[in-house]
Amino acid sequence: MTVAHLPPPPLPVRDKSAGRALSPMLTRLAEERATGVLVREHGTLYLAEGRVVHAESPLAPGLDVLLTAHGTLATAAWQRAAAQAAGPLHTAELLLDSGLLPAGALELCQLDAVYDAGYFALAPSSAPGRFRYDHTPRVDSLPSVPVVALERETLRRRLLLHRLWRDPSADSAPLIRADPAPAVPVTPRQQAVLDRVDGVRTAAGIARNLGRQAFHTLVDVRRLAAAGHVVPLAPVVTAPPPPPPAPVTDPDIALLKRLRDALEAL
Repeated sequence: MTVAHLPPPPLPVRDKSAGRALSPMLTRLAEERATGVLVREHGTLYLAEGRVVHAESPLAPGLDVLLTAHGTLATAAWQRAAAQAAGPLHTAELLLDSGLLPAGALELCQLDAVYDAGYFALAPSSAPGRFRYDHTPRVDSLPSVPVVALERETLRRRLLLHRLWRDPSADSAPLIRADPAPAVPVTPRQQAVLDRVDGVRTAAGIARNLGRQAFHTLVDVRRLAAAGHVVPLAPVVTAPPPPPPAPVTDPDIALLKRLRDALEAL
């Protein structure tokens, strides 16, 4: 398969975005020091006194994956703790209290998860967010992030991806290797991503398989796309089914009777 490298379409970037809140609702909740859960189209943000203490997104590996993928914590240990806790934060607290998880490793992975899932949670949305006030005690041993810091980092990441490769289609579509492959060399980190490109996995699936942050995987994917190594799999367009045959109408009964009478009269 020969891939034609056409100029990618521009990714809209608002010039005034640095001075505009990504989520006016989130800004308001931060100002009122609200505690609860903000559910958006692409992710969920957990607030405590107006600060982000946790974030989740189906597009980003969870805290469990980040902790267990590279040997920081045994998968079985997380599963045992998760069976006794309500949610990933309290699972992490239980592991921390039991001495199975170093505090430094947990704080690092927690911040990684907040910024990673928060990036997707703050993505442009076609549906309004919903906030549920919830004053369940938070895990005080985990760090929190100011809303303004999360929004600033999200904007910086958007701009970085835009500079690397302007076509965002590779972010969400299944990926395939370009054929013929270009002679541009790749780094070991990019090669690990390339090894998992199979026409089925998306960037999010590759990140989960590698146990890496999804945004960092997007950076590798866009660099591979810019170098011509990968392309998004085009959606399969199926032809519409043929229209049903026209219904057969009843024949003219009176005409048939006249034909019968004429034949009988012969």
